[in-house]
Amino acid sequence: MNFKDFIKEKMILIIGTILAISSIEILLLAYHISLLVRLYCIIIVLLVVALAILIEYKRKKEFYNQLIKNIEDLREKYLISEVTKTPNFIEGKILKEVLQDTGKSMLENVNYYKNIQEDYKEYIELWIHEVKIPIAASKLIIENNKNEITKSIDEELDKVENYTEQALFYARSNAVEKDYIINKTNLKDVVNGAILKNKSILLNEKISIELTNLQQEEIYTDSKWAIFIINQIIQNAIKYSKKNDKKIEISSREKNDKVILYIKDNGIGIKNGEITRVFERGFTGENGRIIGQKSTGIGLYLCKKLCDKLGLGIELNSEKNEGTEVRIIFPKNSYTNF
Repeated sequence: MNFKDFIKEKMILIIGTILAISSIEILLLAYHISLLVRLYCIIIVLLVVALAILIEYKRKKEFYNQLIKNIEDLREKYLISEVTKTPNFIEGKILKEVLQDTGKSMLENVNYYKNIQEDYKEYIELWIHEVKIPIAASKLIIENNKNEITKSIDEELDKVENYTEQALFYARSNAVEKDYIINKTNLKDVVNGAILKNKSILLNEKISIELTNLQQEEIYTDSKWAIFIINQIIQNAIKYSKKNDKKIEISSREKNDKVILYIKDNGIGIKNGEITRVFERGFTGENGRIIGQKSTGIGLYLCKKLCDKLGLGIELNSEKNEGTEVRIIFPKNSYTNF
């Protein structure tokens, strides 16, 4: 709080005081009061007004400076009224009451929209679970009526199933902590679970999976979420594979207190200028515009978001027409974070 600005605010009081002193001086002159008495009256009035202004300035400066400091230090700015002490001057008390009412109203508004979002999320999750039933039934019908047409339908159903699963995990991604359990898990079992989900399309597309140096390492993660993350990366490798000699190499390496999983393909790769943006939501880049490749830009964004929530690391290297390598870093104990 600047003293100069404060004095400007008190200009009416100062001018009024000067006028009052002038009036008193004129009155005292009319009664032939001595100069000493008149000076004494002027000094007393000026001292009282100056002291009152200084005391008010000190109180308000302490309050407003503390208010500014508190709001700068707070992450949740709307809690400012909770950490602000009630001041001993009327404007400050009014300000605090306004802040409290504003904060209360804002929290009620946030809770209202939060409940709407939660209801929508629950509906999406319910819808996804319901839609899985006809998908499973359709797959059973196809299994009992195999031919070239049903084979093509089965491939499309696999894509539908993947998109519904992606939507389910996306809906839950903002509250992962409510839906995962960190346990000691076998990395090879997690990788095999992700490969199994893509068995049909890998066979149809004639893409070979090479597991090299993939040991039975024990890692700490939630296997369901880890399988989903690896599945998304494998799906990307399939989607952006080349026409001939398609392969995906999966390996792992233990390093200090972590296990690094490598998933490498020999696909079309990503150009240099786009690598730093692949984890952005909705970013599809040049590859997303290739004829025949439909990309939403959600897969890698969701992988990064879930890895952050689970305490996993994820990195990506790629070269145009040379393929892509994704590294997922798992902790070997329940206290490691990346």
